[in-house]
Amino acid sequence: MLKKIRNYVILLLFVGGLFWTFYFLYQKSNTLPEVFETLLPFDTSIVKKTVATGSVTPRKEVNMKSRVSGIIDKLYIEAGQQIREGDVIARIKIIPDMLNMANAENRLNTAKINNDNAKLDYDRNKVLMDQSVISKSEMQVFELRLKTALEELQAAENQLQIVKDGVSKSGQTVSNTLVKSTISGMVLDVPVKEGGQVIESNTFNEGTTICSVANMGEMIFEGKLDESEVGKVKSGMDIVLTIGAIDTESFKAKLEYISPKGVSENGAMQFLIRASIGKENSSFLRAGYSANADIILDRRDTVLAIPESVLQFEKDKPFVEVETTTQVFEKRYIETGLSDGINIEVLKGLKKGEKIKSAQLLADKE
Repeated sequence: MLKKIRNYVILLLFVGGLFWTFYFLYQKSNTLPEVFETLLPFDTSIVKKTVATGSVTPRKEVNMKSRVSGIIDKLYIEAGQQIREGDVIARIKIIPDMLNMANAENRLNTAKINNDNAKLDYDRNKVLMDQSVISKSEMQVFELRLKTALEELQAAENQLQIVKDGVSKSGQTVSNTLVKSTISGMVLDVPVKEGGQVIESNTFNEGTTICSVANMGEMIFEGKLDESEVGKVKSGMDIVLTIGAIDTESFKAKLEYISPKGVSENGAMQFLIRASIGKENSSFLRAGYSANADIILDRRDTVLAIPESVLQFEKDKPFVEVETTTQVFEKRYIETGLSDGINIEVLKGLKKGEKIKSAQLLADKE
């Protein structure tokens, strides 16, 4: 009985295995063959470039500062206004320093006393000279003393007026209270208001900026380049600027400066670069626009190329698979040139019209 059961089990296993074999062969015969997508080499221009980030700034921007301390009595400009060199941008009202005022008043009082004494001496001795009691040479001493006292009096009066009003009697047309522009250009920013206090610029103090003026007709790009890329660039290279605020145009520029010293930022060394921007575009560039600079390291115009993704390597030798007959491919070693990371130049080994095997299956694409 046990022998019979064992024979039945063996028979069932044999029959099951047979059915499974037929099913597997049937499924395999119905599996579609792999069909690879093919592509053709094409003519294109390949540009190898590196990217620097930065901003657009005027080449010449000057901060206008007051030469005296006081209160802004009147502002004559506003941001966006075009001004010329010598135009008055503000008038400053002097707030006299009490110590300087007291010293100037004391000097004036002393000068008046000295002048009165010198005048009395002159008048008294003039009478004596007219009576031939003293000679002309002796009289010259009193004349000189009177002139000196008069000069000191005028100087003391001027000093007091300068302390009070910022302008002297002898220089009414030249006043430190009037702040004038030193360049022609556009007013970019006016960080102060009428009634605000300003501090004079001197050796020890930068002073208060009344406005910044720039020549907007000559703009430059200033950015930073990573240390891994700075060795690849040099002055005179072409740059294409992409400005975030102006997405309809790109701007041509020329690299003119690379900093010899880097600055550490977030653990990496960054090098300052500067490029002059061409004037071909009609768009108005505002100071401070953020921009990306594509620095063109090398380029090839109208060359035979293929996507770099289809390139394969064998012992560092590049090759592609070229279709000989339908979905039959042969390995073909080729010589490559410049790459932009997407397409790569083909120097030898391929011709136009030859189909190249892609890594993508046609069924996957569909």
